[in-house]
Amino acid sequence: MTDCLFCGIVCGRVAAQVVVSDEYTVAFLDVRPVFKGHVLVVPRVHVETLVDVPEQLVNPLVTQAQRVASCLVTELGAQGSFVAINNIVSQSVPHLHIHVIPRTKGDGLRGFFWPRQTYADGEMSEYAERLAAALRR
Repeated sequence: MTDCLFCGIVCGRVAAQVVVSDEYTVAFLDVRPVFKGHVLVVPRVHVETLVDVPEQLVNPLVTQAQRVASCLVTELGAQGSFVAINNIVSQSVPHLHIHVIPRTKGDGLRGFFWPRQTYADGEMSEYAERLAAALRR
């Protein structure tokens, strides 16, 4: 799909801090993270919602999100993660994406209303490199 931001990232037309990719998925840092290290895992094929995901893609997509969630703990020192999918409502890009957000006790996240953060200059690529290296292992 030519006008989809995430399809642009998948094909390399749009720059992103990719942390891992395979034949089914691409995972990259969210440019407006809830917490630093917030990753979006997307299918390479354009589907808009979880309901639209072909059955053969479910396992690779969830497996990649599982790998990223584990990596946030081992590489970034998170105590856990928040994993979420918005379907249509609150879905800012109409391409399925799984949010994998690092969490620590007392991080201030309450419910589904939270402020976004920004990366300092060069910090986003540092996070991407750390996660990418861990996911290559």
